[in-house]
Amino acid sequence: MLDNAIKEQLKAYLGRLQRPIELVASLDDSARAGEIRELLSDIAGQSDKVSVRFDGASARKPSFAVACPGEAARIEFAGIPMGHEFTSLVLALLQTGGHPPKVEPEVVEQIKALDGEYRFETFISLSCHNCPDVVQALNLIAAINPRATSVMIDGALFQKEVEARQIMAVPTVFLNGEPFGQGRMTIEEIVARLDVGAEKREAEKISAKEAFDVLVVGGGPAGAAAAIYAARKGIRTGVLAERFGGQVLDTLAIENFISVKETDGPRLAAGLEAHVRDYEVDIMNLQRADALIPNASGTGYHEVRTASGAILKAKSVIISTGARWREMNVPGEREYRGKGVAYCPHCDGPLFKGKRVAVIGGGNSGVEAAIDLAGIVGHVTLLEFADKLRADAVLQKKLFSLRNVSVITEAQTTEVHGDGQKVVALSYTDRASGEMKRIDLEGVFVQIGLLPNTDWLKGTLALTRFGEIEIDARGQTSVPGVFAAGDATTVPYKQIIIAMGAGATAALGAFDHLIRTSVPETALA
Repeated sequence: MLDNAIKEQLKAYLGRLQRPIELVASLDDSARAGEIRELLSDIAGQSDKVSVRFDGASARKPSFAVACPGEAARIEFAGIPMGHEFTSLVLALLQTGGHPPKVEPEVVEQIKALDGEYRFETFISLSCHNCPDVVQALNLIAAINPRATSVMIDGALFQKEVEARQIMAVPTVFLNGEPFGQGRMTIEEIVARLDVGAEKREAEKISAKEAFDVLVVGGGPAGAAAAIYAARKGIRTGVLAERFGGQVLDTLAIENFISVKETDGPRLAAGLEAHVRDYEVDIMNLQRADALIPNASGTGYHEVRTASGAILKAKSVIISTGARWREMNVPGEREYRGKGVAYCPHCDGPLFKGKRVAVIGGGNSGVEAAIDLAGIVGHVTLLEFADKLRADAVLQKKLFSLRNVSVITEAQTTEVHGDGQKVVALSYTDRASGEMKRIDLEGVFVQIGLLPNTDWLKGTLALTRFGEIEIDARGQTSVPGVFAAGDATTVPYKQIIIAMGAGATAALGAFDHLIRTSVPETALA
């Protein structure tokens, strides 16, 4: 099952085990069960601290659990955790075996203090790049807190359960049998939801912080670059982020980041955070900015209020809140989000195996999505509002070579139809004839661009009619001392490398502003 190179790497990892562990398999007569048997035997062969049993009694077969001998298993894999999920398996082995996790000590203490019974079930697809973070977070909670259990379920392997629970997006998490969440979630986000009162305590802690010289709002590529450039100037720097990494976390392949031939979003985001943490930057994660109050009370300090009620003061602010997927804003879209309406073909595509789906949007993202989905689903219909596709010629050539893809131009999507549980059809208007048409299908993938995350700034500083923050060549906004960078601004070409350069520009602009102005030390008194 595992090649020699992986076995050697695994052997090195398992050398860190501090106590024995056992793998308990619950198998049937399927081919997948045979692969699990081989995988577990390969793992056990790399360490004398690992043993295997094949007498498990899990209701899901084939599956296996990771446990300490003599203890009830708290981590289970219903499926074969290869691909993106192999790291989840390795971490589960190490953490069950006593190897300390790489999370902040306060998070570990929060997990230990959770009071209640927590039975997590996470439905994933092996092609999903967001799923491993959720699986690893829940596995860690189970490894630390004896009142928690976690099972990863491969939706492609347990199709009947996926259909019975009406799961049409991954990762989907159930807690004690009830829906808990969908999409990417960090361990900090999950623990904050479980720990009643955590939000209030964190808001009080943040509000008590001293004023920053530069406060960066947003933790994507632009925000990370701004924080690094500001911190290198030796000034007090803070980062307020709803989720560090931003939309990059939802990006799969990245092949145009100069000097790095190939990477992916989560890996790049982890590198950004690690680089920022090399400096004395105060990172405040899981905090959504709710309001900007320029020159609050005439003190010369700007204030940023968070959704949790915290208030931060800063001599200068850099806004880098990025953008989000644009919605169609038609009836049925929000009602059936996660029930057939999706925005990530890489994550959710495998759940539509053999089914009929639509892709909305004829730009590069839409055409790439249609090409990827064509290899999984039964049929793809791509709908484009304009009279021709806007994607690069090489992508269009590939698209039109696929036999299970139809392209409809001059199509205005008007409604997503469902049966109360899931998507069943899509309506659109033929803009050339004015005729209303309907397509019976099971999934709709929306790929029509981005919207800047600037709603919280309306009426505070100058925005374009598209909601982009107006900036000059130095990143300065219409409010002195408030700068902006990245996809939330008027900078053309929304690209990672451009956002990073804009973040550096904004930080240098903010520093120049600081050395040309002064705030009396008594202003906060």
